[in-house]
Amino acid sequence: MRFAKAVVKHRILILILTVILMIPSVIGMINTRVNYDMLTYLPSDMETVIGQNELLKDFDKGAFTFLIFEDMPNKDVAKLKEKIEAIDHVDTVLWYDSLADLSIPMELLPDSVFKEFNSDHSTMMAVFFDTGTSDGLTMDAVEEIRSVCGKQCFVSGMTALVVDLRDLCEKEEPIYVGLAVVLACVAMVALLDGWLIPFVFLASIGAMIILNLGTNIFFGEISYITKALSAVLQLAVTMDYSIFLWHSYNEQREKYSDNKEAMAVAIKETLTSVVGSSITTIAGFVALCFMSFTLGRDLGIVMAKGVLLGVIGCVTVLPSLILVLDKPLQKTRHRSIIPPMGKFANGVVKAFPVFLIIFAILVAPAYYGYSKANDEVYYDMGECLPEDMNYVISNSKLREDFDIASTHMILVDSKLPAKSVKNMISEMEDVDGVKYVLGLESVVGSRVPEEILPDSVKSILESDRWKLLLINSEYKAASDDVNEQIDKLNTVLKKYDENGMLIGEAPCMKDMIETTGHDFAVVTAVSVIAIFLIILLVEKSISLPFILIAVIEVGIFINLGLPHYLGQSMAFITPICISTIQLGATVDYAILMTTRYKAERIAGRDKKNAVWTALYTSIPSIIVSGMGLFAATFGVALYSDIEIISSMCMLMARGAIISMLLVIFVLPALFMLFDKIICKTTLGMTKIKPIKTEVSINE
Repeated sequence: MRFAKAVVKHRILILILTVILMIPSVIGMINTRVNYDMLTYLPSDMETVIGQNELLKDFDKGAFTFLIFEDMPNKDVAKLKEKIEAIDHVDTVLWYDSLADLSIPMELLPDSVFKEFNSDHSTMMAVFFDTGTSDGLTMDAVEEIRSVCGKQCFVSGMTALVVDLRDLCEKEEPIYVGLAVVLACVAMVALLDGWLIPFVFLASIGAMIILNLGTNIFFGEISYITKALSAVLQLAVTMDYSIFLWHSYNEQREKYSDNKEAMAVAIKETLTSVVGSSITTIAGFVALCFMSFTLGRDLGIVMAKGVLLGVIGCVTVLPSLILVLDKPLQKTRHRSIIPPMGKFANGVVKAFPVFLIIFAILVAPAYYGYSKANDEVYYDMGECLPEDMNYVISNSKLREDFDIASTHMILVDSKLPAKSVKNMISEMEDVDGVKYVLGLESVVGSRVPEEILPDSVKSILESDRWKLLLINSEYKAASDDVNEQIDKLNTVLKKYDENGMLIGEAPCMKDMIETTGHDFAVVTAVSVIAIFLIILLVEKSISLPFILIAVIEVGIFINLGLPHYLGQSMAFITPICISTIQLGATVDYAILMTTRYKAERIAGRDKKNAVWTALYTSIPSIIVSGMGLFAATFGVALYSDIEIISSMCMLMARGAIISMLLVIFVLPALFMLFDKIICKTTLGMTKIKPIKTEVSINE
């Protein structure tokens, strides 16, 4: 109570301090780097990651891309090549004429080299950068290449994807937040009992969102998924806390003549309830930190921090705003459109066997669809971009004109004899789907002794420690075919050099597939166990955690199982995130109803009256909360052109509705079914004394 009274007393100071803190937060938010490259979140001890670092350290080669020039004379391409070589952070440009300065007649070069760099109406150029794939300097260089080369040039590669993704995100993100705010506001205006209070909620939550995004600067960078979703999620998830405080405050105003005293009591009550509720949400997000694919940690920490700040804002900033604006808030109150739920709750309780049967029927198909969720995801981030993006068009050109769908790189010991390297290349070119292997040995062929090559040319594909080979593949990155191809190439590589490394986009994605498949199981288990223990401690029951989690988990099964039946694919990160977010964010609905059911049973009500009372008193809060999460995410789902953002928001919106319906219809039915077991396994419910006067459930 001392804390609550201090908030009421220092309300003006709290508001001034919040405004002051928002200034550095805005600066921090602007200066927090955003990472658009999913591959950087792979564990640092993986061979593909180590190999990428070796490539950058020994060859000064980080990012890699193919340029395709369409219907352009070779002399013009040669001029553009010179301009590209002059661009900052372009390390090497490799074209079929790269050996012309050797004074070696072109006819001595293998025919395959010319053919692989030229098609009927296009020519291809390989470009290496001395900075990493998602480095801002590389991204600037790619943009300059596009600017210098014009519309006849198509830039493929991961950096081009990152550039296009960044541009699209920066264009869309302000609209995400705007849509979430407008639609959440519409939902609150419609469902709450005041015209002005939704805007007060948004001001309080908005301040906490800015503080959350601003403090991300201490992490150095956040992923684009985190940046795109964190504001929307924080708004949706922490809105409940604001609604609870507002309802509690209005209840206390009827008991206390002094609104400051009423607010102090409301803050105390809200803090007790919200802390218990927020812990389950935070636990859901913290579970993401157990992923070895560190994007989960990125999203999990930022969102857990956002929920914590949301709780702090709810019991400090929001009460201060409400007290300052108390007169206009009271004058603009109106009746909520949600009608009294007594009769509806009565019908649900009476028909509880029907809902149990429906629930039982849904479990098996829902789980089957859910079990397929992680098998039917995509890992190629290019698939999340619209088809008219430069990167998507460029990759299509590369496949159509040169039959190249992915490029791998191999690092082998520089001391490996040329003969062994040639034998290795020969074996690798026999692997299904390999177009060709490009190295010094294959470029100069057998007719040119490697010893006569100038150091300037040898340095392109050889360092003191490593020889670099490029492998062009007909198979698309993240496909089953390319993953099988990588296994075969690795077998050949290790035969000749045990320490050799196969790296590149496709090998990294293969690692990502294996990593996230394991993460899905780990994160789901951690989130379920953590929330189980929290419910066990909060409700002091052995049986209730099983019942509550069963309801929400079946909701998750239905939500993530639907894409299988609808023939839709999801981004690899989507099932992992949605399973924890939906569990953490919507189990609160179940806890709210359960707490009231327990209180009614302990007070001596029979099970029907207890379930009815818990249901009809909880429905308005559950509807407002569920519709708030739905409204904040549904608009983004419809608007976004980035499939990964769109699908995650659609699943969150759908998950909110599914969980809301299951809690309203199925949870009361389970209370009716398992009432005896709940009473025997819950502290304080083992010796319930029935009260003499029962309340009719027809009221």
